[in-house]
Amino acid sequence: MTESGKYWIGFDLGGTKMMAMAFDARFQCLARERRKTKGHEGARTGLQRIEQMIEETLTAAKISRGKLGGIGIGCPGAIDLDRGMILESANLGWRDTKVRERISRTFGCPVALLNDVDAGLYGEYRFGAARDARCVLGVFPGTGIGGGCIYEGKVFRGRKYSCMEIGHIQVRGDGRLCGCGRIGCLETEASRLAIAAEAARAAYRGEAPNLMAIAGTDLSKIRSGALADAIRAGDVVIERIVCRAATFIGTAIGNLMNLLAPDAIVLGGGLIEALPKLMVDTIEQAARAQAMPTFSRSVKFVEARLGDDANAMGAAAWVEATLTDASAPHRKVP
Repeated sequence: MTESGKYWIGFDLGGTKMMAMAFDARFQCLARERRKTKGHEGARTGLQRIEQMIEETLTAAKISRGKLGGIGIGCPGAIDLDRGMILESANLGWRDTKVRERISRTFGCPVALLNDVDAGLYGEYRFGAARDARCVLGVFPGTGIGGGCIYEGKVFRGRKYSCMEIGHIQVRGDGRLCGCGRIGCLETEASRLAIAAEAARAAYRGEAPNLMAIAGTDLSKIRSGALADAIRAGDVVIERIVCRAATFIGTAIGNLMNLLAPDAIVLGGGLIEALPKLMVDTIEQAARAQAMPTFSRSVKFVEARLGDDANAMGAAAWVEATLTDASAPHRKVP
């Protein structure tokens, strides 16, 4: 399935956007299509849009269905990896959706489904910031905090489900209520939404005049770029809020370093892109302080390089790798 002449589709089924990319056998991008999602449009409509976008991407790349090696799809939410189903996705509003079965039947080729964070990290492992690392941990602070791990070329996973939910590591026993129903998860202290809520309070109290002028106290407007602009304009309290959040993230990463001994840690997402030095330096300092000295000395911290392409690239590369493993008699499909 991986011989020269086969083509691959990577699909990023994000909570706010969808993107399809077509690749040749060397993973050079031939075409891409991007759309905004339309809220909770339902699985039936959503699957139709996926099919339409893949078809448009094939047309733009001048690829016939018969030349498709496979389609990889990165999805948010809880996924049954063996059956290729989205069990539940709060971002999409989908439940028990047989994505692999539907897309495979439509296009007549193998389809692999994986968590979108895993897809993005696998893309960085294959083509970006962590090429050929033996063990790479990825942490992506955004609206929530996504995490993933690639170990010896495989996505680290549970028996059926994706894992590495770093955003739900408890960091405060007396902390805030998380959307998962537990108390004090990392997301409640260090996600972009948590930072925005604290920043809005500071702006309301008159402690962040620049943020007030840029975005007011509207959480929907206090995004990563607004936080960065406020800090550059001199809002010291906003910098302190961001550094506190980054320290929480770094401490959680340091604990994972003690468990996994990774040789690379990839940091990405909107907050990292908007405030690269502040976020990366603070996270790295806190992580190295928390980790055992041996593990701290052997790891490098890097920023993600692939940007918005990471999930689609990783999903396409993952289905190719899955089929390669399946064709080797001594190896098992992940």
